Amino acid sequence: MIEYHNPAGHVAVELEPYTLSASFTGGKEISIGFLANGFPDSENFLNEVQKAMQALEPGIEVHSYNKGNASMPANEEMISKIKRECQAVVAAYGH
Repeated sequence: MIEYHNPAGHVAVELEPYTLSASFTGGKEISIGFLANGFPDSENFLNEVQKAMQALEPGIEVHSYNKGNASMPANEEMISKIKRECQAVVAAYGH
């Protein structure tokens, strides 16, 4: 007999659904920021995501950012700039 072990752990914190979203289909204009985390090729990866999204919705305006150091959060100046320029952000985390 084969037994399978589910490696998913139990969490003590109640799960909260992620509800933030931005609609950009059907020709609606939107400005999207792409925030690279600073790992090698994170910018290249996000450039490909940008291209794929613009192929589906050509009206997307893109802004690229790179926080430069994956171990540090984005600074307040960068966050303020992103807030001014974008309605949504795609962030690359991990490596």
